[in-house]
Amino acid sequence: MLNVETQRKIDLNCDMGESYGTWHKGSDQAILPYVSSINIACGFHAGDPHTMRDTVADALRHRVLVGAHPSFPDLVGFGRREPLF
Repeated sequence: MLNVETQRKIDLNCDMGESYGTWHKGSDQAILPYVSSINIACGFHAGDPHTMRDTVADALRHRVLVGAHPSFPDLVGFGRREPLF
């Protein structure tokens, strides 16, 4: 039996909230019970305000920590390219 002080904890993190409008990506609801923290897409690469709000609310119900997954304003390149302006 492990001593409580010697047990290790792992933060199992997942990127979520990447659906946009009527386009749905991933199974956020299905994975939430198995992760300890999430990063919500909140830039211009994916996610919309409605998806972000719903994902935060779902995470809070599951007592999952919430972080941000920001991006450049680059929808076509999934937020990875710096703007040219």
